[in-house]
Amino acid sequence: MTITSSGAEARPADAECNAWNAAFHELGLSWFWDAAHLPGGGAGAERSCVREYLTRHQPHLLAAYDADFLVDAILAAKARCAAQMAAAGNPGAAIDWRELQQRQIGA
Repeated sequence: MTITSSGAEARPADAECNAWNAAFHELGLSWFWDAAHLPGGGAGAERSCVREYLTRHQPHLLAAYDADFLVDAILAAKARCAAQMAAAGNPGAAIDWRELQQRQIGA
């Protein structure tokens, strides 16, 4: 895993991306978001964006689980990850999420 800290102040979008990507990683979802993917417009927009992500990229999960259950799980993981990163003191650290999403030996 690559984490760097340039000493520059992190943008709120960096912390937001890290929270989303940490949640996806924690839940085993092979996906990452950059600032262009961030949902704007509050909780309703987040729910809609996550539902769209599931429909486009994880339709097999929707065949097995209720969509609201999955959306709630992703949003809860995102909130938990954001709180943990904020408590650690550097929620906007530069993390190479693509590297983390690479297949592991035996996976």
